[in-house]
Amino acid sequence: MTRIARSLAVIALLLVARAAVGHAQSEAAQNPHDSASRYTRMLPLAEYLITDRASEIAMARSAAPAAISEHADVLVLGARGYEIAVHGTNGFACLVERAWTSDFDDPDFMNPTAREPTCYNAAAARSIVPRIVAKTRLAFAGVGKAQMVDSIRDAYARHELPPPATGAMSYMMSKETYFGPYYGHGGPHLMFYFPKTDSLAWGAGVPHSPVMVHQDSPEPVTTFVIPLAKWADGTASA
Repeated sequence: MTRIARSLAVIALLLVARAAVGHAQSEAAQNPHDSASRYTRMLPLAEYLITDRASEIAMARSAAPAAISEHADVLVLGARGYEIAVHGTNGFACLVERAWTSDFDDPDFMNPTAREPTCYNAAAARSIVPRIVAKTRLAFAGVGKAQMVDSIRDAYARHELPPPATGAMSYMMSKETYFGPYYGHGGPHLMFYFPKTDSLAWGAGVPHSPVMVHQDSPEPVTTFVIPLAKWADGTASA
């Protein structure tokens, strides 16, 4: 079993069991569409799947330059969540994220049209991909967004999910990135992950700074985002 496979195996069974109790039953009677977010829980799995496995692998690899992604582990979404479709050699992990991995306040959270190819380096594969796996298992369990927030917060508090490892970063340089109808297609960028820190540590979010920042919630994570001028294939983004 590879290091990334071990990371995927850790976590989430406890999260699903805990989240399935209490709120999940009461939320099940609610309409899955809501004014605050168009989707409060996962729709039928078929709406999120990419039926051609080879296409999903190619889309995942499009997140980073081929010199990186061709040697990475590739994860695809299946009936039981994300699974490793290709074993790589460089410690990276590439996958096409779905909308339940977005920020909880994203207007298109759980929107089945979202496709977000991302390639994580080894440090992020160990410490950020487990969060993706946990949120995916909660979504598959039918947990609503409000209870998913509580479950993820508790997982970090109980140290069931790790803080970002030193050097954790990812590539999002795919022309196929689509965040959903609200934000549309994203431009190429890099993301760097830290335990919760001051945005000004990177001069992020101030006028004319090229560095953007996400102060994640409820995750104790700060994500710095740097836009790029080129896609993963080397062509200009504008």
